[in-house]
Amino acid sequence: MAAPGLEQLCSAKEIVVSTGSGGVGKTTIAASVAATAAAELEAKVLVLTVDPARRLASALGVQEFGNVETRVPPEAYSAAGVEAAGELWVAMLDTKQSWDDLVCQHAPDVATREAILANPLYQNITGRFVQSHDYVAMERLYEIHASGRYDLVVVDTPPTRNAIDFLDAPDRMADFFSSPLLRWLIAPYRSRLVNLASRPFYSVADRILGTQFLEDIAEFFILFQTMYDGFVERARAVTMLLGGPQTTFLVIATLEVAPAREAAFFLDLLTRRQYHVGALVLNRVLPEFLLDRSATGVARRLTRESGGLAESFTSMLGLDVGAPMESVLTGVGQSYLDYQVVARREAEQRAELSTAADLCLSVPALEGDIHSLAGLLNLGGRLWS
Repeated sequence: MAAPGLEQLCSAKEIVVSTGSGGVGKTTIAASVAATAAAELEAKVLVLTVDPARRLASALGVQEFGNVETRVPPEAYSAAGVEAAGELWVAMLDTKQSWDDLVCQHAPDVATREAILANPLYQNITGRFVQSHDYVAMERLYEIHASGRYDLVVVDTPPTRNAIDFLDAPDRMADFFSSPLLRWLIAPYRSRLVNLASRPFYSVADRILGTQFLEDIAEFFILFQTMYDGFVERARAVTMLLGGPQTTFLVIATLEVAPAREAAFFLDLLTRRQYHVGALVLNRVLPEFLLDRSATGVARRLTRESGGLAESFTSMLGLDVGAPMESVLTGVGQSYLDYQVVARREAEQRAELSTAADLCLSVPALEGDIHSLAGLLNLGGRLWS
């Protein structure tokens, strides 16, 4: 039986979460996987970026997109010489809009909803506190999946360490709204009584921040706690979704020291949490021909016998007798041997990392960055079969 490939993985799953450290091509690979899935499968595919760095638009050749999903026009595929079997859609998380939508969904009544949205601290706090961006990203992913609008959702996450916040955000948010610190902060404003133990704190806080500021904070969190049950229920649902059979993770890395270490860390974390790791994608890998041992002899001969070969090459190429052919041949041979050492080291690292994933794929170093749908499809073709 043939080993499963990326085509089988995307056909079998409903959510593919792309993770990896910064600078390893994670966003580009996520976009290429989605673009190729839309081209090859009769499926409606969405690529959702929750990475605050806005690189996906240029990679897909789309001018602008945001919280509302935008379709990549079929003409873009035609221009790339491809007739897509499915549809490709793109979206990027708008934190503020997503929070507004979340409040409208979870608020117990219209009055509470309007009070939260009108609170003077709402916009500032929802943009900063308790991994707000990460939590609302998970909410957005859950909402999109639950809607059934797409056959496959490819999620481009922030760099690895931030991706951990992304995974932990639902539980952290639920814990925050039930934390003793928060209850202690808002208790005086619920009861209008300040006990002897807390009075010194509130006296100092009033002088520094002002009574109105503290009241605004307390009002905000009191209102938000009315949605606590909804947060907890959704946190559990999101955790089940990530660990369910419909979700898989792609870990993107290069074989440089720091990215490889990050990949090993995240692969171990996903394994311990019993999340499915569908593929490890190693980017900018040296070509396999460098591992050919028969070529080693050729390179060594170039370095040892460059003097004898130089005259033949000079004559064959019609160069002047004084051309530095011997130095060139020696340099070529030695350079090959040096790269071969690195390639062997990469092969060892690949073998060590690949044990945690169902599939290990390699992408060679490309000559330039990818800024078009055609480039994404070319890259996806390398990964697909």
